[in-house]
Amino acid sequence: MSITPPEPVAYPFDFGPGLDMNEAYEAARDTDGLLRVKLPFGEPGWLATRYADVRQVFGDKRFSRALAKQNDPPRMFPTALETGILAEDPPDHTRLRRLVAQAFTMHRVEDMRPWVRDLAEGLLDDLMAKGSTGELVEDYALPLPVAVITELLGVPDLDRPKFRKWSDASLSTAQLTVEEAVANRNGLREYLAEFIADHRENPRDDLMSALIQARDVDDRLTELELVDMCVGLLIGGHETTASEIPNFVYVLLEYPQEWKRLLAEPELIPSAVEELTRYVPLGAGATFSRYATEDIEIGGVVVKKGEAVLGAIGPANRDPRRFEDPDTLRLDREGNQHLGFGHGVHHCLGAQLARLELQESLRALLTKMPDLHLTGDVEWKTQRLVRSPRRMPVGW
Repeated sequence: MSITPPEPVAYPFDFGPGLDMNEAYEAARDTDGLLRVKLPFGEPGWLATRYADVRQVFGDKRFSRALAKQNDPPRMFPTALETGILAEDPPDHTRLRRLVAQAFTMHRVEDMRPWVRDLAEGLLDDLMAKGSTGELVEDYALPLPVAVITELLGVPDLDRPKFRKWSDASLSTAQLTVEEAVANRNGLREYLAEFIADHRENPRDDLMSALIQARDVDDRLTELELVDMCVGLLIGGHETTASEIPNFVYVLLEYPQEWKRLLAEPELIPSAVEELTRYVPLGAGATFSRYATEDIEIGGVVVKKGEAVLGAIGPANRDPRRFEDPDTLRLDREGNQHLGFGHGVHHCLGAQLARLELQESLRALLTKMPDLHLTGDVEWKTQRLVRSPRRMPVGW
């Protein structure tokens, strides 16, 4: 086992446009041990790329997210914004998660399916009414999840566009100054503080009012925790799904036989969503470092107490040790225990809601636009934590 950290290599690896995975991941996955990496900001850390290693990092309680607040964590941003539920360990994480988990149970999510289906079909009807071509991201992929999460929280329709600006800045890896990053976070917090105050005066039957009840009556949330919970839900609740919808479409149009198969076998849509989630390397790099609370052997390396480890989901989901023919898209893949929604205590809280949105967004496209095709070059996002098209011109 290796016990002396090697010189770190620059990370994330350079990504070009598209969804191809950098060959450096395969090299790291096939090399014994973990890779020592250095992100643009923060201290060096270990990078796990194999499925078993990433799963261990995510699931082993000896790895702490909360310790990132006491260190200089590896990150893409000049400021370490280690706040909210993702920055906590049990028991605080458990307390916060329980407050919102009731909104994302499978039963509650399934109750939303008819509404989400109507929303998806309505967005496509509006898009098709404009002509025979259109822009899939701005007119479909983005407004669908924004409408869902803001509906859950009770955000007014007119305020929805504001979250696009805040979310773009929050997930951008461009070299924002410390002042710009703080101003962006404060702008969102100030809006939510006013929004919360209005909900206190005028309670509604929504998730926001339930969180305020937990804060004001049951005293299970601090005011800052309440605001940061809403920040995480609003940004995390739409950005990933808004990115995955065009990613999934892009992949399926690259493999037209799979698109045709879904047209013929729509019952495969749930399985297809799982496989596409596994297949698409969404993250531009691993994020949310965990810190070892004691010396831990992982992947043939002794990670010493106080060292940071990053888990790379993309290469882990393509690990041939776990998945047969991992670089092949199999819409009917069985036993697909991918890590696309994470693992362990920080498993994505809204995974069931994201699955529903992705299923219904695909179902609506297959139903309304069976002849969907690209009509121009796809413009890809750059300097972002997630990879996806910024613009996708399509015809039907």
